[in-house]
Amino acid sequence: MYDTIIIGAGIAGLTAAMYAARKRMKYEIISRDFGGQFMVSGEVLNYPGIVKTTGIGFRKIMEEQMKANNVSVKMETVSEVRKNGRDFVVVTDKSKYETRTVIIATGSEARKLGIPGEKEFANKGVTYCSVCDGPLFSGMDVAIVGGGNSALEAVDFMKDIASKIHMIVLGGEFTGHEYLIEKVQNNPKVNVIFNANTKKITGDGLVNGVIYEKDGKEQRIDVRGVIIEIGRVPESGPFKGLVDVDEHEHIKVNCQANTSVPGIFAAGDVATGHEYQYVISAGQGTMALIKAARYIAESKD
Repeated sequence: MYDTIIIGAGIAGLTAAMYAARKRMKYEIISRDFGGQFMVSGEVLNYPGIVKTTGIGFRKIMEEQMKANNVSVKMETVSEVRKNGRDFVVVTDKSKYETRTVIIATGSEARKLGIPGEKEFANKGVTYCSVCDGPLFSGMDVAIVGGGNSALEAVDFMKDIASKIHMIVLGGEFTGHEYLIEKVQNNPKVNVIFNANTKKITGDGLVNGVIYEKDGKEQRIDVRGVIIEIGRVPESGPFKGLVDVDEHEHIKVNCQANTSVPGIFAAGDVATGHEYQYVISAGQGTMALIKAARYIAESKD
């Protein structure tokens, strides 16, 4: 019987695991992949104690800290969590784990446009990660779909890689941080198209263009890459029906990371209060682990 099973290996889950290790708890951290937002972030400029790094750089720092605390991740996919009296059973594609508490820190995945050509040209010019795939478009024209922080960060990352950047923004203004907006507005390489609805991605084996609608008319731009940055969807699927979720499928938590089920906690981008910030996810991961430890102690009284 484990004290806690932590599901997810982004910053929330890894932080919880390091606290569990230091508390000498019996735990496992289980995830289908490693790194979460580390893998898709560009510059990181606002994490306390670190003046400047990148998502990949942050991952390396976390790996060093994991090693120092003897934290390792079981690479398995969780399919179900079910109650077993006061305890829980976590079911994966490889095993089952009995545990007193569960911490859900599965994060979120990229939101899809759901338009013709998006699925067909995935990994053939369509990407949801500028940091991962942006260098493939060196010297080419690209389109970035979105107007929030993630889209603006993608523009900033691509500014020295792409030849021309077309931003296709559904609304009439940007919704991100001012300093990112200023970078975009001051870059002559960037063509911003507001009030535009992306309708189709075209190609001939690889992406060769995007069709969008503006003012009731469809227009086309020639690009070799399409970077889609329109938000994220919480990875709450295996837990719906067990814990309460909100209208956007984030797991509902209170300020102490409690879900609707005593003994199950949630932290990071999968939980309500989602602001997609490293420091918030780390704090919530810490809170979830501390409250899980307290829940176990109080259950023994």
